[in-house]
Amino acid sequence: MVRKLPGTAKGVLSYFTRHRTAANLLLVVMIAAGIYAFPKMRAQFFPDIIIDTISIGVAWDGAGAEDMDSAIVQVLESTLLAVDGVESSFAVSREGSAAIWLEFEPRWDMARAADDVQAAVDAVTNLPEDAEEPDVRRVAWRDRVTDVVITGPVGVDQLGRFADEFVTRLFAEGVTRTTIRGVAAPETIVEVATVDLIRHDTSLAAIATAIAEEAEPDPAGDVTGANARVRTGVAKRSADQIDAIVLRSNSDGSKLTIGDVATVRIEGIDRERAYFVGENPAISIRVDRSDQGDAIGIQTQVQQVADEMMLSLPQGV
Repeated sequence: MVRKLPGTAKGVLSYFTRHRTAANLLLVVMIAAGIYAFPKMRAQFFPDIIIDTISIGVAWDGAGAEDMDSAIVQVLESTLLAVDGVESSFAVSREGSAAIWLEFEPRWDMARAADDVQAAVDAVTNLPEDAEEPDVRRVAWRDRVTDVVITGPVGVDQLGRFADEFVTRLFAEGVTRTTIRGVAAPETIVEVATVDLIRHDTSLAAIATAIAEEAEPDPAGDVTGANARVRTGVAKRSADQIDAIVLRSNSDGSKLTIGDVATVRIEGIDRERAYFVGENPAISIRVDRSDQGDAIGIQTQVQQVADEMMLSLPQGV
């Protein structure tokens, strides 16, 4: 049985049958167009699932989860859901804090959304007086491309310098979304025995308040015309400085210090917060991309920078 092709298809096929040069020319044009477009194609390991989100966080010391929900979340959420472009919201209430996440329509102008959310939050005037101001943040979408681990028989401070240099080299190659992990900040521990609190007639709250007041210098205003700010005092962070913080002055002229009541020590890095590869400390650099980033291209750039930097690292690193 012979079936006839539709008129248009028959005409096109018969035309290329009669004019073989035209068919070859079309093939060449299609190949050239593909070669031109290939370098401009974005490559990635998995499809993008992009959800544009803005978070609103509120802190309220001493409030329970139910109070946070009724006095913070329910008050803010009803106003925030009326913001243009909001598709849905998700909230979590905990003791002392609450967070609300707003999801927006795909490809919504998130710069405008952040301004609209901030304006909506500013318009809410019936939050508890002792609650902190809501913190509005735009959640940037990122996709992890790769992780680079630097490790070896050297100190963590030196590994940190290697990580900084690696990130700087990546930035020079156009890879700008990086996060250094595995560097643990020293922890200050103040231990106070109950018997010492009773002996010196003080409390943990008084000790915490005294340390908080001395931990940071105080702002003292602006320098007119110089675009600079003045801060007074000295940030007290070392164990000796914290020991010398005055809790109170006694009637006989003597002073009661933190060191008279408590034991202060600074602890460094431990395995619960730091990274190790075997017995050697390690630092990890996470590399991400935006929704317009080429995952395979970024991976190639990171590998090239790592190979170049390996040539200058100490033996064993």
